Amino acid sequence: MNLFGLMETSGSAMQAERMRAEVVAANMANAETTRTESGGPYRRQHVVFAANQADEGFVHSLSSASQPASLSREDTEPAGGVHIAQVIEDGAPPLKRYDPGHPDAGPDGYVAYPDINPLTEMVDLMGATRAYGLNSSAVQAEKGMITSALDIARS
Repeated sequence: MNLFGLMETSGSAMQAERMRAEVVAANMANAETTRTESGGPYRRQHVVFAANQADEGFVHSLSSASQPASLSREDTEPAGGVHIAQVIEDGAPPLKRYDPGHPDAGPDGYVAYPDINPLTEMVDLMGATRAYGLNSSAVQAEKGMITSALDIARS
């Protein structure tokens, strides 16, 4: 993998972690939402990551590896990184709280609230923030390596 491929890998991870943080923020913001457009309480969302797959098969990669070193092989290298495969709804049943004065209360006086635990959401947010920061550090280190390589080439 070339140096710029490493940046693309870290960049895709940063995009995925940013989306994960946005989904966590939406979950926190809707922790008390009892009615959505679909009629029920808000459902907690989860982000599912998937690894980026190479476009070419193994045989093509093997044959391109035998090319002379002077030819560029950037476009035959396997793609790295991750992408958002999907954002799924949590299948957990809503929490029932007794509040007969609430406008969304049922005939029995219970209101369905989203099953969102703020502690779990904060742990997810800290994980996304930490992963984003680590990928940012990797990009900065790579930029330093490229700059050092260019300085060596100039001298």
